[in-house]
Amino acid sequence: MNAATRDEASPLQGQHAVVTGGGRGIGKAIAFELARLGADLTLMGRDTAALQACAKELTETHGVRVAGEALDLGSPDSIVRAFAGSTNQLGPVAILVNNAGIAHAAPFGRTSLAKWNEVLAVDLTAPFLCIQQVLAPMVEAGRGRIVNIASTSGMTGCAYVTAYCAAKHGLVGLTRSLAIEVARSGVTVNAVCPGFTDTDIVTRSVENIVAKTGRTPEQALAELVAHNPQRRLIQPDEVASAVGWLCLPAARSVTGQSLLIAGGELM
Repeated sequence: MNAATRDEASPLQGQHAVVTGGGRGIGKAIAFELARLGADLTLMGRDTAALQACAKELTETHGVRVAGEALDLGSPDSIVRAFAGSTNQLGPVAILVNNAGIAHAAPFGRTSLAKWNEVLAVDLTAPFLCIQQVLAPMVEAGRGRIVNIASTSGMTGCAYVTAYCAAKHGLVGLTRSLAIEVARSGVTVNAVCPGFTDTDIVTRSVENIVAKTGRTPEQALAELVAHNPQRRLIQPDEVASAVGWLCLPAARSVTGQSLLIAGGELM
């Protein structure tokens, strides 16, 4: 394989990508897509065993360098330590994917301040803090990719998930504002907004609907995908492909966007 062919096959070779929530679900799919494109990876999350297992798979499959950093996204100090560790191992961060998130379903009147704060801390404040760790070096280097995994809930209102919806709206606003600030720096900032995706969060949502309503799992799933004209769950690799494209050199003019991966749920 000559140099030109190698560059085409591995366009992100030599770039260090950080993926939060990288041990499972959408984050794991994103990590595999970025590794396929040649990036070295730091996987961040709470579950050390899941991070280690994913790192082993990535190394064996794609031969890239992979580090794992356990962290608590609700703790600013933990975020600082994790990024310091990742930079020491793999160098400056060229790609940041803020993927980790949590959801809490309850009517507004039964949403406690503690749950509100927990969801906003992980889904909105943590991406802000992670971006703080990487933005200045990206700007100095004249290149960088920041991709925030938001949701269709960041683009429209959704009942019973007020905190999640507010956090994802905030993440879309952060994306748009920061994209304008750094537009001339070579750093792009985008959001990817999946609809209901085949992940643990959706599995728990189905279980909650079954427990509370007595519907069958099939009926509960049909209720969740009813607003998707394709009537199906989004697959994690579909989200990962969108993220991978946004990180390519060809996407350098795409910034401040909220890319819907939702089967036509919103247009």
